Amino acid sequence: MIITQDCTRKSAILIIYTGGTIGMKQDLNDMTLKPFDFSQILEEVPEIGKFAFKTDTWSFDPPIDSSDVEPALWQSLARLIKEKYDDYDGFIILHGTDTMSYSASALSFMLDGLTKPVIFTGSQLPVGVPRTDGKENLISAVEIASARDEDGHATVPEVCICFDSLLMRGNRTTKINSEVFRAFSSPNFPPLAEAGINIRFNNELIRKPNDWYQSLSINTELDTRVSILKIHPGITPQVVRNILCGDETRAVIMETYGAGNAPSAGWFLEILREAACLDKIIVNVTQCLSGSVNMDIYANGKILENAGVINGYDSTTESALGKLFYLMGKSADNNWVRAMMQRNLKGEISK
Repeated sequence: MIITQDCTRKSAILIIYTGGTIGMKQDLNDMTLKPFDFSQILEEVPEIGKFAFKTDTWSFDPPIDSSDVEPALWQSLARLIKEKYDDYDGFIILHGTDTMSYSASALSFMLDGLTKPVIFTGSQLPVGVPRTDGKENLISAVEIASARDEDGHATVPEVCICFDSLLMRGNRTTKINSEVFRAFSSPNFPPLAEAGINIRFNNELIRKPNDWYQSLSINTELDTRVSILKIHPGITPQVVRNILCGDETRAVIMETYGAGNAPSAGWFLEILREAACLDKIIVNVTQCLSGSVNMDIYANGKILENAGVINGYDSTTESALGKLFYLMGKSADNNWVRAMMQRNLKGEISK
């Protein structure tokens, strides 16, 4: 059910600037794009004052280019949100677009007991240039983060991405375009809200906590020993063995064809069995933009399942990566990690 709600109740919002295009402004002297002081954000986008009675900013110094994002940033964000959690009703994270889906996915697993919005946004064009999408994205993110239901609870207490009028669950998103304003898609899950004349929330899809008064806890122990293997015609045994059986690899995300298919060649299956003997965690996700892995449909998929490959269902690669980092950081038991990877923890899979 789509419900239009009143989003005018003012809240206290913390805007966290990590870096990215949205924080750039053209220098009138040399016409280059440079980061601007985000403490002056209300001067650039005064409209956000209509939705938040208190808007504070926190900037990473120096700003982090999206291509340079590492798990250390996610740990810093989780700690910052934990530290400021009682002081604000919602959090906006301004982030470069290239790795935004990775960061939103990871934060969705790292934040437990979340009862407030944590919304990532950014832009394809800097705030300080004509035709920027940054202002609209930021205004919509603040308006949604400020929204409350009739009981005063946050309308969207999730980690999300707000971009080009769509609010999407963060761990369902992937970047699909570098040249248009609709840079992100949530191919296997509908948007949680759409911003038009009004904000229209799809309330039946929004995850709500069992206890609105629970405390936030964070998980900052991450095990990043994960590799990604994209299956392709002509892939060699050397490449497959190096990735699946590498000494420094604990888990592999295997991007397969269609509904979860991979080569049935003897050498490939032999390497899979070798990886299984080494207790490697292998997660099967599809290369397709939308759809789900089902290893029971085709013989090749069933062969993978019999070789110890686990089903990633309709996970994005970004979500599977963040989930593995999180689960492996919690336990050294690979069988436990395998079992938990097949459970829907934060709305990341349709299961």
